[in-house]
Amino acid sequence: MAPVAATAQDCRDIEHGGNGYTVCDIDMTQADLRLFLQDDTGALYGHFSSIDSALAGSGKRLAFAMNAGMYHDDRTPVGHYLENGIETKRVITNEGPGNFGLLPNGVFCIREGRADVFETLAFVEAQPACKYATQSGPMLVIDGELHPRFLVDSTSRYVRNGVGTSADGSRAVFVISRNAVTFHEFGSMFRDALNLPNALYFDGNISRLYAPSIGRNDLGFRLGPIVGLVVDAE
Repeated sequence: MAPVAATAQDCRDIEHGGNGYTVCDIDMTQADLRLFLQDDTGALYGHFSSIDSALAGSGKRLAFAMNAGMYHDDRTPVGHYLENGIETKRVITNEGPGNFGLLPNGVFCIREGRADVFETLAFVEAQPACKYATQSGPMLVIDGELHPRFLVDSTSRYVRNGVGTSADGSRAVFVISRNAVTFHEFGSMFRDALNLPNALYFDGNISRLYAPSIGRNDLGFRLGPIVGLVVDAE
């Protein structure tokens, strides 16, 4: 699939296993992909529009954005968070409650010219020099295999979103379901339809997408960490 040269992105709707998904494929060899949480004053961005407005002052805009990891009621990240080289939350390696603690979980790491999803313990061992990183969980796909605790007959269904990366780190592929899906169905989408070796769950129920190229600007309550593709304003 060829990314759109102007924005290093290709967003499209696809079907898999009887479910609908929106997929945004980012070419990391030319993309300016960042994480956003707070502005220079410490105020929470919370919304895609707030980030877009802040970027306008420097002649930039958002071409794509998505919520990017679980957060507490005050919108602070649950797990590891690194923005523009500054760490505000350390890596959490222990098991815990909720989906985040359903080990193995993982870290999405953005470096110059590439992005990777690491299982958390592998991330700690590798110590990659990320410019941006966000920890979430559970992992959806780990070295080509679905998370071992996903059930084919699960009845837990939500609109879910997450990210997978290619083996060479040149592609970051973001997916949000267009209907409620199980973890097994969502993980299978990354593994079987997109052929990605590693993928990480961001969240469910609150999942939102900003993709003006296909007319998407999902609204809702304020978010915590947000991942966004920054391009020159037209």
